[in-house]
Amino acid sequence: MESLRYTSIVEGLPATIPFVAPERLERRSGRPLLVRMGANESVFGISPVARAAMREAVDSISLYNDPESHELAVALAEKHSVSPREIGISAGIDDLLGLVVRLFVEPGDPVVTSLGSYPTFNYHVNGYGGRLEQVPYNEDRADLDGLLARVMETGSRLVYLANPDNPMGTWHDEAALRAFIVDLPGDCVLIHDEAYIDFAPPEAVIEMDTTDRRVLRMRTFSKAHGMAGARVGYVVAHAELIGSLDKIRNHFGVNRVAQAGALASLGDESFIRQVVEQVAAGRRDYEVIAAETGLMTVPSATNFVCIDVGDGERARRVQQALLDRDIFVRMPAIAPQDRCIRATVGTPEQRTIFARVFRDVVAAT
Repeated sequence: MESLRYTSIVEGLPATIPFVAPERLERRSGRPLLVRMGANESVFGISPVARAAMREAVDSISLYNDPESHELAVALAEKHSVSPREIGISAGIDDLLGLVVRLFVEPGDPVVTSLGSYPTFNYHVNGYGGRLEQVPYNEDRADLDGLLARVMETGSRLVYLANPDNPMGTWHDEAALRAFIVDLPGDCVLIHDEAYIDFAPPEAVIEMDTTDRRVLRMRTFSKAHGMAGARVGYVVAHAELIGSLDKIRNHFGVNRVAQAGALASLGDESFIRQVVEQVAAGRRDYEVIAAETGLMTVPSATNFVCIDVGDGERARRVQQALLDRDIFVRMPAIAPQDRCIRATVGTPEQRTIFARVFRDVVAAT
């Protein structure tokens, strides 16, 4: 029998996935996780209004979803004071990243990002044959000057920036972001990933401006809205960019239940405020937990905190020791950021369990 013929790009790719899922870890150990705080999911649930809307939508799940997500697009446009034609909705930011890479990256094209930043973006660049140009962090923050310089050096037409950052939780302020955007070449598109923007201080948020064709602002319902499993993300950009995305996106990718939940959650602003407040309290708890063990945290504007345990070797031991006791956390992959373990803000009960086990693990490693 003849072997299957794959594209040269796929033939050259290793069999990798961006993340090892907690479910796979549970299958490996044969035990359920005691505390699941590594995937930056929200532990505070979803809006009661969203829950009711999703339950009602289940009754019509036999029907195809609205491929335009029209009601949600109109509501998002109103929220951001833009036109519905400047809103693109898809199955999470991960899906949107792949679509944008497909729009702009030919095989061999350079694409600029931070070294150790969100790996799913790299996954898509590699999958379409792009060439990653990665710039090290500067003091645990994305190096805006370094990213800009690499764009200039390589002639890249696409650059990725998460603000607030994943995996470090750090952020740049509005003035720095504006200066970075202004200095980008006219033919370079910025993916501005704002997945964690609901948790960020006001100074980290720039005003929506869809007149600049070079900027794509990506947001999600996976974090503060607590709908990670529903897979709803959106992009705010110039209508020309949204129209180009419409040429290639999966028009039925966001199901009816997810659309209904996202629309209802968007309207429940008091619930989102409560989640943000609880996350802020949790970040403060992690600072105390770290200090009690003689450690420090990296300042965070997200729903997770990086705890600096000294070096990558020790961080890996701590991560594994926590997993051996059924506590799931992750850590940045690239030195020197790999000196940290990264823990999602859990419920007060989960934070208490984590604190007890973390103290024991740190003392033993």
